[in-house]
Amino acid sequence: MSENRAVVFAYHNVGVRCLQVLLARGVDVALVVTHQDNPNETIWFDSVAQVAAEHGIPVITPEDPKDPALFEAVCKAMPDFIFSFYYRHMLPVELLGIAKRGAYNMHGSLLPKYRGRVPVNWAVLNGETETGATLHEMAAKPDAGAIIGQAVVPILPDDTAHQVFEKVTVAAEQVLWAMTPMLLNGNAPRIPNDLSQGSYYGGRKPEDGRIDWKQSAQQVYNLIRAVAPPYPGAFFEINSTRFVVADARRSKKIFPANFEPGLQVADNCIYGLCGDSQSILIKRLLRNGQENSQEITPSELTALLPTL
Repeated sequence: MSENRAVVFAYHNVGVRCLQVLLARGVDVALVVTHQDNPNETIWFDSVAQVAAEHGIPVITPEDPKDPALFEAVCKAMPDFIFSFYYRHMLPVELLGIAKRGAYNMHGSLLPKYRGRVPVNWAVLNGETETGATLHEMAAKPDAGAIIGQAVVPILPDDTAHQVFEKVTVAAEQVLWAMTPMLLNGNAPRIPNDLSQGSYYGGRKPEDGRIDWKQSAQQVYNLIRAVAPPYPGAFFEINSTRFVVADARRSKKIFPANFEPGLQVADNCIYGLCGDSQSILIKRLLRNGQENSQEITPSELTALLPTL
């Protein structure tokens, strides 16, 4: 038996691309562990299970990473390596210990920055100008193990989180492609991951996308970019009806100084006037955030504004 046998925990586009990299590099993937798609979630990404099936790799979808049956299945696979690529659960240390040559995770940030959940969305929300992908050893704490390799991608001023995530997916592929031969040969670098120099962020809920027009225009714009479709979207409500800002840009439109922050219709366009007197041009506004619903026009919004 080769010493390049692996069990891969994976989901989402990063999971797909990284699994394909391992296979292209000649890694013997004995088992793939992934998630059942959630029927309440918009599935806009590719399927790890489908890629595994195309290559004849067994697939399991346990709900609990502490399930004894999962531990038994991984033991039976006799992995030299365990890899986690956007798998949504922390893996128990006991499970990681099964891999004779180490357990490694691909994280969507430049560790030690943005440890934790949805790192790309947080980076856009916080106005970062770059992020990336990091391959690192797995440890008891999330995203805390030694760094094996990283790749940097830019975050441009108008990039949405989805656009940045596409870049991060490519960065993850590049990092793993470069580092896999070193892992297999036993000479991969291990750079200390100094958590004191980084940050940790938790998950985000759709409600976190609620727009506060009293914030600065840049803060509002960062929120819109960070949660734009296919994510749930930044929103406001009129008479209990939710309206999602699907596309927007910073604007140089000037409004009178006595105008309060909030929605404005001018020049047959929809604007969000913010707390710093700067504005956001709303290019696409969806009722209830449904992509297949009719976009709200400036005239339709004008009819609703007096009810605010």
